[in-house]
Amino acid sequence: MNLQQLRYLREAVRRDLNLTSAALALHTSQPGLSKAIRELEDELGITIFVRHGKRLTHLTDAGRAVIVIVERILLEIDNLKRSSSDWHNAQVGELRIAATHTQARYSLPPAIARLRADYPEVTVRLHQGSPSQIVAMIRLGQVDLGIATEAIGQQADLDSEDLFSWYHCAVAMPSHPLCRLEKVDLKALSEHDLITYDPQFAGRAHIDRAFNEARLKPRIVLEATDSDVIKTYVRLGLGVGIVSELAISPEDESEGAPQRLVRLPIERPFARNTTRVAFLHGRILRRYEQALIEAMKY
Repeated sequence: MNLQQLRYLREAVRRDLNLTSAALALHTSQPGLSKAIRELEDELGITIFVRHGKRLTHLTDAGRAVIVIVERILLEIDNLKRSSSDWHNAQVGELRIAATHTQARYSLPPAIARLRADYPEVTVRLHQGSPSQIVAMIRLGQVDLGIATEAIGQQADLDSEDLFSWYHCAVAMPSHPLCRLEKVDLKALSEHDLITYDPQFAGRAHIDRAFNEARLKPRIVLEATDSDVIKTYVRLGLGVGIVSELAISPEDESEGAPQRLVRLPIERPFARNTTRVAFLHGRILRRYEQALIEAMKY
């Protein structure tokens, strides 16, 4: 038994039992990968995969038990490498982050700037995706940290930490009739066209829940995956935007701005959202990873 066999086995499972895809990811040949897995099965004296011809169809019960142990072994080997790297040179490394657009655009830049100042020799690679895509990237080992509001704090195989909390706000162009009201409630919002997030993103579930609990059906005419797109369509006069307060800058609300947005006087009818960072359960974080997490907390 060797580590290469264990890595081959893990990658085959991560790639949904597609040996061709696993071989490409590991820069090896499909026959070589298949042979290594069969040799591991022979050495252990168990069948890890059920096969149909040359194709793997699913894990056996024994295979599911084995893969749990293999994941733990390889994680601890990675932890050993990270720990030794910190002792050898904590200032050098690569940090791979996956985040939703709102987090990448608004909350991450100050933290990354601080990280770059403190750790100038650390390379940062930033990926964007939906919360479910971010979870998949963490599980596949494609990124070290995932940052999002939805989903990542609810995964049994991931550890997560709260970073900060925020609320949604409603914005419109100054000419919109709601801007003339002293107070705006959910009922008033529900009577106008609304532009907000796709159901997977940025606490959308809290928006839907607030309207449902008030027994109102909002007129959502456009859904988007990022805040900048929502603001663009609000500026076109297509409706009222319900966005993260993180996405509304002083420039957006400036009196002199040519396309100024007005934040409507609405009393936080939507539940508080919490942005979290997640990583593989049991993974030891390097010092610069911990530094980025601390820089994002407030």
